[in-house]
Amino acid sequence: MAGIDSQDIHKIIVACDAGMGSSVMLASQLRKQLKDSGVTVEHTPVNSIPDDADVVVCHTGLAARARAAAPGKVLVSFQIFLGDPAVTKLVNTIKNGGVVDA
Repeated sequence: MAGIDSQDIHKIIVACDAGMGSSVMLASQLRKQLKDSGVTVEHTPVNSIPDDADVVVCHTGLAARARAAAPGKVLVSFQIFLGDPAVTKLVNTIKNGGVVDA
């Protein structure tokens, strides 16, 4: 998938490897930042990404696994769990409008 318009984003999945720790904090932070946007943020293991996800957010080290588990979904990969520019760009695009690129 090339990208998704911010108006078409209803569910973001924060995918992780172990299921605890920093990615849970990131999911919580995204929920707070997007609370008035109508976007749901959930946290799941990378191998269990649900079909109704619009955007998958994961660490760059898990990006290949996330692409395999959720082909066709927009993937936003990050390097830093809190304060990463890719995640900030995602939040700003959802709030201000635009396209989130794969």
